Amino acid sequence: MTLKTRLSVLLISTPILAFVIVGGLLGKGSAAGDQQFQHLRVFEDVVSLVLNNYVETVKIDRVMEGAMRGLADGLDPDSAYLNAQQVKAVESGAVLPEGDVGLELTRQYYLRVIAARDGSPAAKAGLQTGDYVRAIDGKATRDMSVFEGSRLLRGQPGSKITLTVIRGNAAEPHEVPLVREKPSGTAVSGRLIGTDVGYVRVAAFRPGVDADLRKQAADLAKAGARSLIIDVRRTAEGAFENGVAAARLFVKSGTLAIKTGRAKTEMRETISAQAGDGAVDMPVTVLITTGTSGAAELFAAALDGNKRAELIGERTLGRAGIQKLVKLPENRGLWLTHARYLTPAGDPIQGKGLEPDLTVEDPDVEFGAPPPPTDPILDAAVDRLRRKAA
Repeated sequence: MTLKTRLSVLLISTPILAFVIVGGLLGKGSAAGDQQFQHLRVFEDVVSLVLNNYVETVKIDRVMEGAMRGLADGLDPDSAYLNAQQVKAVESGAVLPEGDVGLELTRQYYLRVIAARDGSPAAKAGLQTGDYVRAIDGKATRDMSVFEGSRLLRGQPGSKITLTVIRGNAAEPHEVPLVREKPSGTAVSGRLIGTDVGYVRVAAFRPGVDADLRKQAADLAKAGARSLIIDVRRTAEGAFENGVAAARLFVKSGTLAIKTGRAKTEMRETISAQAGDGAVDMPVTVLITTGTSGAAELFAAALDGNKRAELIGERTLGRAGIQKLVKLPENRGLWLTHARYLTPAGDPIQGKGLEPDLTVEDPDVEFGAPPPPTDPILDAAVDRLRRKAA
């Protein structure tokens, strides 16, 4: 390797080295440290080979940006490498535009839909869990982080955006035009099924969801409900704290969740029920699907872990990480998962999801087709409650 090349590699590798150190990849023991530095030496060799042997002149900045994105992408879908402009936006504390299309995203090769919020532009257009978003306004999402994609979806209410969407094994993408809207209306609604089963739909865990849930439960009890079905299928929006607050309504005592850092002994916080919790004592069933994510998973885990509810439906997504900004040289940064929530029993949710007590598959729907005439997950929950009451 020439001196010029070595200096170039050293210069452009500085953010990578900072990335490795910040991410804790170097380990605490000398053996682990030697192994990680060996990886850095391999990285240096790869960069040198690319610079000296690739068929075209290499644009160093572009290659290194890709390398750092790849490092973040290998951690989890919510961690991301941020360029200087993105870091500045986070540090400024600027409020995102009010308009959105109602999508929560994850990443699997491309951006992928976790869920479309009830009544949102995306839901009205028929987008659903598992759809691939191949492009946003013509910009490919192959190398786009969830952080970037989620912000591109935001804009002023009334502004337009077009998503290129693929569902299942379909070869032809669908161009889906959407108009951004300001979220409105209640995220919690309820109705009586028959004469004795209360059904509550929680579309998002917004602030005040616990008060809304309390009111729905009280109204349904007055109407004759003797048990509750709480539907958090395709619910992925809201802060973790709101999921815990909602769970307090149903759990009188015990552990609601555990918040922990990298090691179980680091930053371990047990979140427990308090005096006055457990105001709603009716039997509860919680409906879940792959689109159940984040705060909704924390809510379901708290009730399931304290024997306050059965879970019916599909395994949930497994998204319980907490991100923070970590600065890197040259004003770049990491949006890094630094902590995560566990179930009351201390089991991981992140990357694992919650297993239902009764598995019922959500039916597939072809793009543009009407919803199925029956709801097998809800029907199974009602049937199970009726059998228990008999």
